[in-house]
Amino acid sequence: MLWTIASILIILWLVGFLGFHIAGGLIHLLLVVAVVVVLFQFIGGRKLQ
Repeated sequence: MLWTIASILIILWLVGFLGFHIAGGLIHLLLVVAVVVVLFQFIGGRKLQ
């Protein structure tokens, strides 16, 4: 589930970064959230599904 959320956030960031420069701050915030989720997954090392 966390991988799905992180993937969606990264895809949204790429679409926003390449296509829209209006909401740049929000898109980069989504990227940071996705990276934090992935880091928690690696650091935690347990399945949260």
